Amino acid sequence: MRIGVVFPQSEIGPDPGVVRSYATGVEALGYDHLLIYDHVLGADPSVHTGWRGPYNIDTPFHEPFVLFGYLAAFTTLELVTGIVILPQRQTALVAKQAAEVDLLTGGRLRLGVGLGWNAVEYEALGKEFTNRGARLAEQVEVLRKLWTTRSVTHVGKHETITGAGIAPLPVQRPIPLWFGAHSTPAYRRTGALADGWFPQVQPGPKLDEALAVIHGAAGSAGRDPSNIGMESRINFGAGGVDATLEATAAWHAAGATHVAFNTMGAGFSSVDEHLAALGAVAEALDL
Repeated sequence: MRIGVVFPQSEIGPDPGVVRSYATGVEALGYDHLLIYDHVLGADPSVHTGWRGPYNIDTPFHEPFVLFGYLAAFTTLELVTGIVILPQRQTALVAKQAAEVDLLTGGRLRLGVGLGWNAVEYEALGKEFTNRGARLAEQVEVLRKLWTTRSVTHVGKHETITGAGIAPLPVQRPIPLWFGAHSTPAYRRTGALADGWFPQVQPGPKLDEALAVIHGAAGSAGRDPSNIGMESRINFGAGGVDATLEATAAWHAAGATHVAFNTMGAGFSSVDEHLAALGAVAEALDL
């Protein structure tokens, strides 16, 4: 099982030196990868009355692709988006940005994609919110074509490319695509299309139900379900190291191929506190 961390997007602040200290600190502790959340815009609650989203206009987010270009210069961690909200972005541009990151890191990008939930963000980026699931499936097809083929012609319901391609191509052809999934349609898309997925449920009956749908869809698509990875996110909370280790063991038993420890929301006020918690877990796991 590969073990990584969740980049503390909303708590690390804007200082590039602090970002560098965090990434190099994580690598020195023995972790395998760095997973980053994505939001382009936050909604203003004073304008959007009754706003209930977990993030708003004042929640800071570093842009994943730009940040990955910076991190590529000084870390050998695998860089993971968990997830980029794909249907609110231009597909060809995502293909180009991802290919560049993959080149700069020597093939260490894992691109997690998903639908998102923020209609305000979709509106601002000029993309339709209500058909995002259908568009994502076609986007995945186009991404893989652009990452593996010199000249692409694609005429679909939502995407059109006529004799065009990106250069240089990425190291990984194609770059691994992992899905965020938390509904039956999303589980079906995962089984049919994804290289891996990020569960939003805990080990137990709901995870078992999700896996049954994913494996069934994979079989129907002629794919081997055992080749679909699974990465959980484990919050470092009140239970500290012991609770984190218990959760890690539970996910290992459930078949997770990857886990990432999330120290956001644990009450830490500095990067040193985040790293200290991750250090205690790394020591306990003998990374």
